[in-house]
Amino acid sequence: MKVHPQLAGFILFCIERRGREWPALYDEMCSVARRRLYQGLQYDELRGLGLSLGLNDLGQTTSIVDKVIDQFCNGTTNDEPKI
Repeated sequence: MKVHPQLAGFILFCIERRGREWPALYDEMCSVARRRLYQGLQYDELRGLGLSLGLNDLGQTTSIVDKVIDQFCNGTTNDEPKI
C-alpha cells in the first residue's frame, strides 16, 4: 500500500503536534481536519487521498498511520513526503 505524500504529511503534522499514541493521535487528526490546519485539508479531501476518519474505518486508518510511522518516524526509508 502506497500512502499519498500529502496524506503522509498530514499524519506527520498531527504526530508532531500530539505524538504517536492512540487515541490522542486520532483525536488530533480529527481536530486538524475539522479546522483545516494542514494545507486546508478537511474530511472529504482526506477521504479522497485514502484516509477516512470515520469510526467504521478505524482498521484501515490505523494501518495507514502505522505505515507512515514505520516509514518516516522509525527510519525504514530515506524518502521524505513531498508536501
